[in-house]
Amino acid sequence: MARIITIARGIGRGGRTVGKMLSEDMGIKYYDKELIKLASDESGINERFFGLVDEKLKGSFLRNGGVYKGELLDPDDHDFTSDRNLFNYQAKIIKQLADREPAVIVGRCADYILRDRKDVLKVFIYSDMETAVKNIVDLYGVSVKEAVKIIEKTDKERSDYYRHYTGRDWTNAKNYNLCLDTSDMSYDKCVDIIKGYIKLLEE
Repeated sequence: MARIITIARGIGRGGRTVGKMLSEDMGIKYYDKELIKLASDESGINERFFGLVDEKLKGSFLRNGGVYKGELLDPDDHDFTSDRNLFNYQAKIIKQLADREPAVIVGRCADYILRDRKDVLKVFIYSDMETAVKNIVDLYGVSVKEAVKIIEKTDKERSDYYRHYTGRDWTNAKNYNLCLDTSDMSYDKCVDIIKGYIKLLEE
């Protein structure tokens, strides 16, 4: 049975909305930005540091790079607040949550971090550019040109972040159990498909 549903998503594609709807429908916890605070509480590192590298890389990744292996640094280590250690603390939280109770976890390479578990359903939510642009324009009240810039920048950051910590291509369907296109599919339909897939796994 799938206890944990991870959702990777491009900006403006509805992944966060689908995740929230799914968690409410199934009566399970939802984690997205909450992971930042939990990782901050666990490590004692200021939440602001986690926010700066939330699904994006900054300069220090060149010095502290490589695919995620799970190691954590001691507080007296000079790289304690490095991108890598921040990622590893967040990964620790994701693993703890997966052990604790059923949940929907959005982004942050959760599909890779939990890749060895048999109770994880890995979902990727995407759409065509036109749909994403419309959603960003409606959400932020920006121009079409600005929406395109936001999408291209954010998706590149997420793609680079994913490749850096997983060694994988973020949009490769092989990484996921389900890939859902919201260009012509309602969020309600996405929720129904995910629930239907989970039901099939239980049979």
